[in-house]
Amino acid sequence: MQPDAAALPAPARALIAAVGHTPLVELSFVAEVAPGTRLFAKLESVNPGGSIKDRPVARMLVEAWRAGTFAGGRRLLDSSSGNAGISYAMLGAALGVGVTIVVPGNASRERLDRMRAHGAELIVTDPIEGYDFALREARRLAEADPDRYWHCDQYSNCNNWLAHFDGTAEEIVTQLSELGLGPPDALVAGIGTGGTLTGTGRRLRQANPHTHIAAVIPETFPGIEGLKPYGSPGDIVPELLDATLIDETLAVTSDQAVAMCARLARLGLYVGPSSGAFVHAALEVASQRRYPVIVTFLNDTGERYVSTGMWQQIATLRRT
Repeated sequence: MQPDAAALPAPARALIAAVGHTPLVELSFVAEVAPGTRLFAKLESVNPGGSIKDRPVARMLVEAWRAGTFAGGRRLLDSSSGNAGISYAMLGAALGVGVTIVVPGNASRERLDRMRAHGAELIVTDPIEGYDFALREARRLAEADPDRYWHCDQYSNCNNWLAHFDGTAEEIVTQLSELGLGPPDALVAGIGTGGTLTGTGRRLRQANPHTHIAAVIPETFPGIEGLKPYGSPGDIVPELLDATLIDETLAVTSDQAVAMCARLARLGLYVGPSSGAFVHAALEVASQRRYPVIVTFLNDTGERYVSTGMWQQIATLRRT
């Protein structure tokens, strides 16, 4: 379900109308580890901002706009590793809303360039400090100047997970039904803000109370862009994450994620490392041979990571 955008400026309405309704692609190579299992992935790079983050950001901004949050020139403020920042910058530009993003310095150059292209103000933090430091910095700025900033806070904003509950999960159920299949037996997702896992997981559990939910965790930090460390002392657990949904956690390394990106690229799917990590983990779930239908996400486009060197790394490995 799209947020009600009828009162918004025309450019914003057009962009928001294009969010969601993404293809559900089938990855047939799952048969190598689990014959008879079907693995599907939502191709989120076709969203206008190029990632799954368009979904929650559209809903959070529309609801804030309707509440008059930006009256008097108040700016939107949040922390982001990049994809949500692009969505904020893109939709903020269409709405005429000023946007300030606190970004860890490990965000790829392509992400930073695009946010700046839309006119966003960027505050780049030390990459070693990670996502949690950027989150704390955004909170500090919002508390110091509440008249200048509205802190969207995607880590605690309920419209984040509701966008996936009403939109992403409903699309999955409908698309599988069109293939003659019921709700998935397993869902594989990562934890950034926790919105995708929480919203999609809650709705899919309504459709099938036995849906197995696996959470993908980066084995090290900084490791895989967009995936948050989780489970170690000192890690900030996103306020909106419903950890009771998680049946299993799977650690994935950057090398494993990049290797899967290379394999997906050979199938025509040009995606970033978090998507590679999800599919790698989905194959691990499939290898248990307990879940006939598994769904995961291809979160964004591989074009967003050229400057990180991951594609050169893949090309080098193929030559050796």
